[in-house]
Amino acid sequence: MTNRCPFCAILDDGAPATIVDQWREAIAIVPLNPVTPGHLLVIPRKHVDDATTWPTLTGVVMKYAAEIAARTPSANIITSIGAEATQTVFHLHVHVVPRRASDGLHLPWTGQQIAAGE
Repeated sequence: MTNRCPFCAILDDGAPATIVDQWREAIAIVPLNPVTPGHLLVIPRKHVDDATTWPTLTGVVMKYAAEIAARTPSANIITSIGAEATQTVFHLHVHVVPRRASDGLHLPWTGQQIAAGE
């Protein structure tokens, strides 16, 4: 038995998910472990490994993510490419993370800077 892409399982097989928006090319769902209230994932209906696989589709997904982010005064829009960049599900997905001053969420690079000479 192979590991089934969890997003394809939602899209193709009807696996459980809370879908909050839908478009022809993508859906927006609540992640299993949201990091702030309103955190959503925008996922293309076609399986592509990451944002570099099909840049045109990535642009469409990012457009939907931006529309969702516009509903809140402050948000992060994040996608990762590869395990070293914290990608854990290898199906393009864009996080829309609403932010508030006191939410306590620290991004991985908060407080970091490149060492001189790098």
